[in-house]
Amino acid sequence: MKEIELELNGLNCAGCAGKIEKLSRQIEGVESARLDFVSKKLKVNVITDDESNIVAEEIKKIVKRLEPHVIVIDKTDNKIRRHNHNHNHSCDHDCHHDHHEHSHEHGEINKKEIIKLILGGLLFVIPLFLKLDSVPRFAVYFLAYIVVGYEVIIIAMRNLLAGMPFDENFLMTVATIGALVIGEYPEAVAVMLFYQVGEMFQGMAVNHSRRSISSLLDIRPDYANIEKDNDIIIVDPSEVEVGDIIIVKPGEKVPLDGVIVEGESSLDTSNITGESVPRNVGIGDKALSGVVNTHGVLKIKVDKEFGESTVSKILDLVENASSKKAPTENFITKFAKFYTPVVVFIALAIAILPPLFIGGELKEWAYRACIFLVISCPCALVISVPLGFFGGIGGASKSGILIKGGNYLEALNEVDTMVFDKTGTITKGTFRVTKVRAYGNYTEEEILELAAYGEAFSNHPIGKSIVEAYDKEINREYIKSYKEISGKGIEADVQGKKITLGNKTLFDEKNIQIDKVDSIGTVVYVGKDNFHIGSIIVSDELKDNVVEDIKNLKALGIKKTIMLSGDNEDTAKKVGKLVGLDNVYGNLLPQDKVNIFEDIINKSNGKVAFIGDGVNDAPVLARADIGIAMGGLGSDAAIEASDIVIMTDEIGKIATGIKIAQNTKKIVTQNIILALGVKLIVLILGSLGLATMWEAVFADVGVSIIAILNSIRALKVEE
Repeated sequence: MKEIELELNGLNCAGCAGKIEKLSRQIEGVESARLDFVSKKLKVNVITDDESNIVAEEIKKIVKRLEPHVIVIDKTDNKIRRHNHNHNHSCDHDCHHDHHEHSHEHGEINKKEIIKLILGGLLFVIPLFLKLDSVPRFAVYFLAYIVVGYEVIIIAMRNLLAGMPFDENFLMTVATIGALVIGEYPEAVAVMLFYQVGEMFQGMAVNHSRRSISSLLDIRPDYANIEKDNDIIIVDPSEVEVGDIIIVKPGEKVPLDGVIVEGESSLDTSNITGESVPRNVGIGDKALSGVVNTHGVLKIKVDKEFGESTVSKILDLVENASSKKAPTENFITKFAKFYTPVVVFIALAIAILPPLFIGGELKEWAYRACIFLVISCPCALVISVPLGFFGGIGGASKSGILIKGGNYLEALNEVDTMVFDKTGTITKGTFRVTKVRAYGNYTEEEILELAAYGEAFSNHPIGKSIVEAYDKEINREYIKSYKEISGKGIEADVQGKKITLGNKTLFDEKNIQIDKVDSIGTVVYVGKDNFHIGSIIVSDELKDNVVEDIKNLKALGIKKTIMLSGDNEDTAKKVGKLVGLDNVYGNLLPQDKVNIFEDIINKSNGKVAFIGDGVNDAPVLARADIGIAMGGLGSDAAIEASDIVIMTDEIGKIATGIKIAQNTKKIVTQNIILALGVKLIVLILGSLGLATMWEAVFADVGVSIIAILNSIRALKVEE
């Protein structure tokens, strides 16, 4: 299977986008097709590679028929050529943009469009100032009508022949021809003229929204500097291979993920994390793609191909977010399918039935029917609602919050319960030994040594912290057997002695009497030959501002905050009390977390979100209504496992995400009420003969422009 990617430059009609997507799916050999109206990209999965060129040509024909002005650019194999430059050559950044094809965007102000509208406008006003006989008067108006409306009429005829009559071009054509037939020449021309002016401004508004969103996601590097044979070769990032050495100069974006092998600098990570404080880096430190090198030249050894890099994953995630539509978007799509035909048939009934049964002039009722036709296209909704959600997703990504779909963004508004993992989420997850207790004849050094040998093969952060605290060489030949007991501890044979390390549960199971330690840290009990000989306290720090962050979440409407922890119950409850959580569960094995989480979901009225580090919490993240992974910066597992990724380790970002979700919902709701409210008022007034076609044009195109401009506000992030 092969994926074709086409960019449709100049596509500003959301209804047409839907038709192009639908017809593309129907082409023989196509498995699936998805057109993102915001990015103008059509992604088509073709069953066999051989059919890809044929399918691409068929799609171009469909676009040409429906939207003749749209330029189709094949982005499937779009790569810039390799340019060789000597290392002391300089190159303005503009020279790296030759791989971006530029074309005129329909909807931008252009001479041809302006001339057409001015000419049509002049012809429209001539009869208003000159007293003309009926025939010359009709001729001037008809000429004005053709000048401003010929494109609309041609597209309408094409769509009619293709069996797709219910689009704005056809409806506007029928309405204005109807006005011409009943002798309302000025209104016919005026409606077409102002419809075209409105369409031009609507296109400009759509493109302004697109640019606003694109500027937020402007993290894709345009080129990479490869060092080969003392030369700097400027290439496309996709051409760089793992192991290549790339050079990043001050002010340049890091193009691929890698490890710094030479140089020191500060990296501006605000593009990805939303954090304004630069991060100091040097040899051996990780450098992620998309961040900006602020000073100093860095040499970086690439460890991931461009397609697997952080920046690629982020962009792919955000671009594909539009495929997961919010319930509101799905409702509008379904509503639009029925709205237009219903209004058209009501218009037909208004034109025919009242003259037959109520009386009155056919001309009067036909005029009222024309008003219905003008207002029967739900453009304002079809365009502004997806723009609003995509704007919210774009704004969130700029703050270091990756939301995988409009459905998750909308669902954030309905969350009333948040469940947190402890380690790495509430706490920093950086463990260190804070106290060692020895009993009997043992010293603290002996307890730490035995524990370090017992934990020598452990990958658990607590085990690693004990080995680090011992800080001496461990002779692994002394360790003859090693057994990890999930969620409880470790048993090992060290020089013939049976060493037991773990929590109270493990020692109770082994019937080893312990001297219980009460601590806010994690207590590791140390046993030798079934006797308790010491205890090690390993402490983890609370994250900065976590108490304030939990308060902010509650202020935003989160009714219940719960923590699930594998730590002992007492420690977990003390942490929960410090932070201000409502409920805490401790001593949990991985399977226990899932079972308790199921119970929480069943008891909750709203949606339940789980917040973890995305590494050990995959089952719970998947089960949650919304799975939120913390610390996604550089973590593939976190990005894959969750619905929302917080690129940094700050719980405060969740509150920012909720605010963005609330703001987006407010804007989308405003657009729906505005569009439907104005249309309904004009429909009622039109049916009563109290509205003219002028008001109908405003209710159609004018409201669309207002709604689109309102959608741009979804990009604004309130911290």
